[in-house]
Amino acid sequence: MKLLKYSFLFILATLTACSSDDEEIIVNELDGLTKIQEFTNDTHIIELYNSTGALEQGYNAISLRFKDKNTNEYEKNATVSWMPVMHMATMNHSCPKSEVAKTALKETLYNGYIVFQMAQNETEYWDLKIDYTINGILYTATENINVPASAKRKVTSFMGSDNKKYLIALIDPSSPKVALNDVTFGLYKMESMMSFPVVDNYKIKIDPRMPSMGNHTSPNNVDLTQSADKLYHGKLSLTMTGYWKINLQLLNELDEVLKGEVVTEENPASSIFLEIEF
Repeated sequence: MKLLKYSFLFILATLTACSSDDEEIIVNELDGLTKIQEFTNDTHIIELYNSTGALEQGYNAISLRFKDKNTNEYEKNATVSWMPVMHMATMNHSCPKSEVAKTALKETLYNGYIVFQMAQNETEYWDLKIDYTINGILYTATENINVPASAKRKVTSFMGSDNKKYLIALIDPSSPKVALNDVTFGLYKMESMMSFPVVDNYKIKIDPRMPSMGNHTSPNNVDLTQSADKLYHGKLSLTMTGYWKINLQLLNELDEVLKGEVVTEENPASSIFLEIEF
């Protein structure tokens, strides 16, 4: 009887293990994402997503995927690029943007980011052109996109003392806390109206202040330097909830200040800053 009992348990365990190994792990391609809008052409529906379902002035992480109109299947092997353009009354210009890459551990999703340095208005607007290749065939789609102003300053653009135009964008913390927060900025330079590459090997000094609370600062902040991901990382100390002005200074690779001033009693704010309120 004992031998029969042990044999039965061994067979049951073996079947259970096999069943577990054979189960297909289902990955939710859109976990944590909300649709922003769709682009269309003759062949595909292009779906744009992010965490909120809306774009805004400043840094925007964007995911997208391509649905074949004939098969209703999502494409898994596309090579993608994009070009955002602001159409103004007298000129057009682009903005900082990343390359578009396949999202890690996803089959149909691609991702990148765009930094819109200005918001749309009644007469000026953004559109986004998406070019992509599937099986050697080039496709394209262009649609207007909605880019309203952000509630707080999440991007700032300015002319440096070297007569070059720069942009600094707040990326993280996206959900700030009363703590020593990891802080990430993007730093870009305008080479032309359509080219805004990342700036390498500079430094961004930060001095967070609360104007409504005597303009006090906070301890243990760490200035931002560039990491392998090409973005700038440091530490931002937020000691209480409320409105914070993150005063900035931009230094080049020689530690020369290109823009921004030290905050003092006589000078309560830098000429370049970003804002956080929570």
